[in-house]
Amino acid sequence: MAASRFAILLSAVSVTLAAQAPYYHDPRIPRTKDGKPNLTAPAPRLDGKPDLSGLWQAERTPLSEYAGALGPGFSALQIDTHDITKHVLNIFWGLKPEEEPLTAEGAAAYKRHQESPQQWPHTRCLPAGIPGDMFVMTFKMIQAPQEVVMLTELETPPRQIYTDGRGLPQNPDSTFMGYSVAKWQGDTLVVETAGFNDGWIDAFGHARSESMHTTERYRRRDFGHMDLEIGFSDPKYYTRPFSVKAELKLIPDSDLFEYLCTENERDRVHLERK
Repeated sequence: MAASRFAILLSAVSVTLAAQAPYYHDPRIPRTKDGKPNLTAPAPRLDGKPDLSGLWQAERTPLSEYAGALGPGFSALQIDTHDITKHVLNIFWGLKPEEEPLTAEGAAAYKRHQESPQQWPHTRCLPAGIPGDMFVMTFKMIQAPQEVVMLTELETPPRQIYTDGRGLPQNPDSTFMGYSVAKWQGDTLVVETAGFNDGWIDAFGHARSESMHTTERYRRRDFGHMDLEIGFSDPKYYTRPFSVKAELKLIPDSDLFEYLCTENERDRVHLERK
């Protein structure tokens, strides 16, 4: 992708940046002798299962990987890639364009989005959904006996993941975040989500249809690290299922910061001129 086009997309990402929450010494966090959080301590448990509660951040993509994929023009761009991962930009990062499993309808939707990058949800103060809203800044998980609630540092509504044994509804309303239910498979929480609206799944413009179904697998392997795999199935736009993986790291002694998308927002006027 040309550097100029990449700059347009990353300026859209930059609208989501927020300040850091105040430091708080959480007495529930295990610590080393010098008082630092012990992120390799055993994972906490709730009702016999790993407790996924905490403030999490997806692993950040090294700048060298961005530069290697996007060419020499990348180094001249003033962007905040430390606040996102590569899959926010391109869900098929690392694949050649001809290798992407797009159906004819999926390719047409992708082309429409490429022609109007300013319509990416984050540029319009709208939720990006899965995985975009989880891979920008941080997100908080609150695990209760009957559900898991997810909050982000973005303009995303709270996400409710039901763990009370219910299944997915037959005809859920179409929403940005979809309708989510989950069950435990050993120490892995498996989340099934359907009922998405037609929209975007990355900043490059790859689309999702209302038939998209996602499967997330969360495995907290110790106190400070969690493995996440997200599988996508959308037969309308894609010829086969695909998935992405990320390592999540706990952000200790911190919390979500209040964020308002339109407060002091100055980027969209420039995007409209591109």
